[in-house]
Amino acid sequence: MREYRVEANGIEIAVADDGEGPAVLLLHGFPHTWRLWSAVIPHLARDHRVLAPDLRGLGATTRATGGYDAGNLAADAEALLDALDVPTASVVGIDAGTPPAFLLAMRRPERVRRLVLMESLLGHLPGAEAFLAGGPPWWFGFHAVPGLAETVLAGHEAEYVGWFLDAGTRGRGVPPEIREHFVAAYRGRESLRCAFDHYRAMPASAAQIADAVAAGRLTVPTLAIGAHPVGDTLARQLRPIADDLTEHLVEDCGHIVPLDRPDVLAPLLTSFLDLDHAGASRLAP
Repeated sequence: MREYRVEANGIEIAVADDGEGPAVLLLHGFPHTWRLWSAVIPHLARDHRVLAPDLRGLGATTRATGGYDAGNLAADAEALLDALDVPTASVVGIDAGTPPAFLLAMRRPERVRRLVLMESLLGHLPGAEAFLAGGPPWWFGFHAVPGLAETVLAGHEAEYVGWFLDAGTRGRGVPPEIREHFVAAYRGRESLRCAFDHYRAMPASAAQIADAVAAGRLTVPTLAIGAHPVGDTLARQLRPIADDLTEHLVEDCGHIVPLDRPDVLAPLLTSFLDLDHAGASRLAP
């Protein structure tokens, strides 16, 4: 595996690059870096070139002052593909990586062969009413207040990041070396500021998603993967707008699917990315 930085869309993007073959672009979420995919990459890299960047402001990618809306993150992803001379890729997004993956497929479908979206909501699209009946998760509001969360949490990154890692794996936790890497990546006020700027850009991202859906349909073959707590909510949002949707619910799995159940996710991704898809829709029991 190679790790390097690439100039793209005005920043330097850190990327892990492994394998050869059709490209697969993996977009992580919070509080992660590209190492979220550590247990999945070896399986995909047998037959694909796997590109796993750190998102804008996170990990070893530039701590940018702005540009954290999903539309600009999609532009980051496309610029990375351009810089690496990769004309098309399958794109996989989880959590904060899902909206930019979706917008890249909506705006530039010729660049995206297949799309995998998991454990996230897509703005205010219909279908998430039941999930949001009690309001959004508590940390969305906390992270969204400018300057607050990074001030409160500086010096307590290990406890805060650890809470999300434990909750996202239903208490099973993640390997110690991965946990230590994530904590180090989010340590310090500026690293935290960048993480929370992703949340502060959510209103702009939601408007971009609504505009994209108003302008056209999702034509790229898409796999929606749910676990706990999002479940089939993302699939419900996608059903009315996707031409070719497959659905899968991973049982006994927390939000951080690539670390909680890589044994299920890796073959699921491999089979979908290699599938000559015909358009049948299903939700695994």
